[in-house]
Amino acid sequence: MMAVMKMVTVFWLTIIVLVVAGVGSSFLIQQTPGKYDALAQCLKDKGVTFYGAFWCPHCQKQKRLFGRSADLLPYVECSTPDGKGQLQGCIDKGITNYPTWDFPDGSRVTGEVSLADLAQKSGCMLPE
Repeated sequence: MMAVMKMVTVFWLTIIVLVVAGVGSSFLIQQTPGKYDALAQCLKDKGVTFYGAFWCPHCQKQKRLFGRSADLLPYVECSTPDGKGQLQGCIDKGITNYPTWDFPDGSRVTGEVSLADLAQKSGCMLPE
């Protein structure tokens, strides 16, 4: 009976250690800066805006170029939650294609844009 109790205790301690380690490593990974954090922050600071829709595969691909840094992008969701319409703010801005990038000089680029082109167009630095 004591051997069974000891095995149960060891089992639960192992589970607790694994859960704590998993949560801890997840927290550390989230705290690690992304490779393109500075570029994404610079785009936001310069007044660049990225319009897209959650259902748009080109928008998803554009975000994937930024990796973990995508959360820092100056992104505006244009789709209604049901994916069948467009939010009024995007209608007012004349957004008709996704992705759309608006720049402070009044210019607009639609479609997927390379990181190098975004950096060049905005005056931001692209990390090596």
